[in-house]
Amino acid sequence: MLKRLRTDFRLSIITILGTSALLGVTPFAIMRFLQGNHVAGAIDTTIMLTILGGMVYAWITGDTRRSGMLLAVIACSGAVVVAMVVGEVGLFWLYPCLVTAFFLVSPRVATFLNLSSIGAIVLHGDAFQDDVQKWTFMATALVVSATAFAFAQRTDNQRERLEHLATIDPLTGVKNRRSMDEELDLAAAHAERTGIPYALVMLDIDHFKKVNDEYGHGVGDEVLVDLVMLIQQSTRKSDELFRFGGEEFVLLLPGVDGAGLVAVMNNLQHILRKKMTHPGGPITVSVGVALLRHGESVGSWLERADDALYEAKETGRDRVVFSDVMPGADTVTPSANPELTA
Repeated sequence: MLKRLRTDFRLSIITILGTSALLGVTPFAIMRFLQGNHVAGAIDTTIMLTILGGMVYAWITGDTRRSGMLLAVIACSGAVVVAMVVGEVGLFWLYPCLVTAFFLVSPRVATFLNLSSIGAIVLHGDAFQDDVQKWTFMATALVVSATAFAFAQRTDNQRERLEHLATIDPLTGVKNRRSMDEELDLAAAHAERTGIPYALVMLDIDHFKKVNDEYGHGVGDEVLVDLVMLIQQSTRKSDELFRFGGEEFVLLLPGVDGAGLVAVMNNLQHILRKKMTHPGGPITVSVGVALLRHGESVGSWLERADDALYEAKETGRDRVVFSDVMPGADTVTPSANPELTA
């Protein structure tokens, strides 16, 4: 529970709003019922229950976008209705709603909700004792909204930057292993629902340590970047490339199997053999490929691709090994550079 609150900002805001509604609105609802103001009591109760319902929905489904939209609309519109019903004292409920809206929905939607709420109360006018109080309220509400907008924008930018840093490999610009784990889980679930085939390709640069030792890590980094560029140029936009670690990469290919997969891998191997170089000459890559089997776990899928890669390394490098039987596939391809695979 605490982990979800730490990692999901919008869920934490929804939880704070729900808890505040339960603890803050409930006493007023009870008081108004006891005072005989049943309309205001019913409004407070409805607002509280709706907010709590949205919070529970967010926790169960993880859909914080829809929950956030619902809660922002209910909070702002509810505060407006309360101000119209109970008068001046109800104005104070709007201020926290103006701030919270920017953390529940996009800045554009929050701005629309805030301006609509402020405009509705000002146009209704019955909540104010005189024009001075009306214009003072409007000015302070607009300042609060503008400040919340600026803070929310800055927070969003920082959060997006942190998320980018947490999921992207800084050297090559492709997704890292953390992102890979999430994407493979999604791919496995999608394959179970739709029956679409998914292939997992593990690539490892042959003798990469030798490149680093003899020419320096700067050259090694250039080789990694070149490999990523060539793979991205040779694959579809729907294919996903991840840096698994060191000189090892994982390529996720949706919608290919059989002869199509063999053709894709042969073409990729041909391009890498032709264009992968460093100051000492050509660079080769060993590859292991595994098709996702029905009902197979992601761990097993990865393990089979890794085993295929290990076989490619052990049987001479610079070759593609398929974990599954592929019609027309040459699982042991002679090296184009024998001196590099000795």
